[in-house]
Amino acid sequence: MAKYCFGIDIGGTTVKCGLFETDGTLLEKWEIPTRTEDSGSNILPDVGKTIQEKMKERGMKKSEVAGVGVGVPGPVRNNKLPYAVNLHWGEMDIAEILGGITGLKIKAGNDANVAALGEMWKGGAEGKQNVMVVTLGTGVGGGIIVDGHIVEGAHGAGGEIGHAHVEDAITDPCGCGNCGCLEQVASATGIVRLTREELKKKDSAETTIINPDAPIDAKVVFDAYKADDAVATRIVNRFGKYLGTTLAAYSAVVDPEVIVLGGGVSKAGDALVDIVSRYYRAVAFPACVETPIVLAKLGNDAGIYGSARLVLD
Repeated sequence: MAKYCFGIDIGGTTVKCGLFETDGTLLEKWEIPTRTEDSGSNILPDVGKTIQEKMKERGMKKSEVAGVGVGVPGPVRNNKLPYAVNLHWGEMDIAEILGGITGLKIKAGNDANVAALGEMWKGGAEGKQNVMVVTLGTGVGGGIIVDGHIVEGAHGAGGEIGHAHVEDAITDPCGCGNCGCLEQVASATGIVRLTREELKKKDSAETTIINPDAPIDAKVVFDAYKADDAVATRIVNRFGKYLGTTLAAYSAVVDPEVIVLGGGVSKAGDALVDIVSRYYRAVAFPACVETPIVLAKLGNDAGIYGSARLVLD
């Protein structure tokens, strides 16, 4: 009976790797560089090599390994990826290529989706089967779990929460090509956008501890908000309304047991949960209004946990 599995989270700079026992115990984690040159042709061979080296180092037999789960930054359907811009990949059959190298069972998924699976398995939503996870970083990622399984959708785009249209006034394009996406106002970079707008609009007599001439990021804004800065309060309320009302709309469709907030912006802690919950509850469908909103627990390890769990299904 298989005792081990590997979780692989392929990012644009590094590949995070984890060796797990099948009960979810993390035995070891490490990283290798993501070599994106030559159209990313070295990435999967590098992953295969590091897995084989780890198995040799630990004296592991193939029969002891349940398989390898792989999270990748792009839409995945049936282990196939039509493209991954950050990796310079075109169409890719991950299971066929990596399985051919390692001789192991391979299962692939979108990186945000598998991070959601990780939070369901061993993180902020442990013990739940219906979960919505939102990662607030440079962009807004999302993953939806229904009855313990990732919602991939017909095109591998299930859980693309960040690309819900929320603002008609935005005319510059999001990374997806559309305009006015949630990602443009509720990500770390979205908070900076809102800050620039509010600083331009504020009355000249109004003071703020946000220095427009210094680097601005989500931490600066939330720190000012926690200090009761009026400008920061307007920014955070706008952010909270965009995100909270969008999550309420999704909840009316998927009815999660819990909503998990992760990514760099989640370092704002309870202040983030409180503001999002306020706007969520104001408009949520009555049956969903008490759905808890909590912080993610696995941090940057969510991807390797979720990838490992993926291959155990």
